[in-house]
Amino acid sequence: MSQPGQTQAHHAWLAAERIKLISDRLIGLGPFGVGIDGLLAFVPFVGGLYSLIAGIWLIAEGVRGGANLWTLARMTFYVGFRTAAAEVPVAGQAVDFFFRGHLMAAVALQKDIARRHGAPAADAIEQVRRHPFAALGRMQPAGA
Repeated sequence: MSQPGQTQAHHAWLAAERIKLISDRLIGLGPFGVGIDGLLAFVPFVGGLYSLIAGIWLIAEGVRGGANLWTLARMTFYVGFRTAAAEVPVAGQAVDFFFRGHLMAAVALQKDIARRHGAPAADAIEQVRRHPFAALGRMQPAGA
């Protein structure tokens, strides 16, 4: 796998930030937060489907961003555990609500990218945080 350039890696970093916010931190409650993932935790099948789709997107961004194999393995574990938990009746829904697998996977990816390329420009990060549902293609990482 060839190493991506800084622009491509920063694009993956920003996508991870978007997924992290939407999935696990859409509504902030002090140090805690709830996202679409937590809200759908109690909807059979739909919660697991959302988790799977967001997890696949996050891992694909990790591959595009050139994350190392250890980071990709950790990301796969976090989102895999989170998605599997969604399908266990009652207890799984509680785990599903409180286990922030997408957030953990996104942070792992962001640290990997920051270690190799640095973080994206602060204004690009702030733009994603202010407008997590805006089209990702419009985000301009540093060096773009």
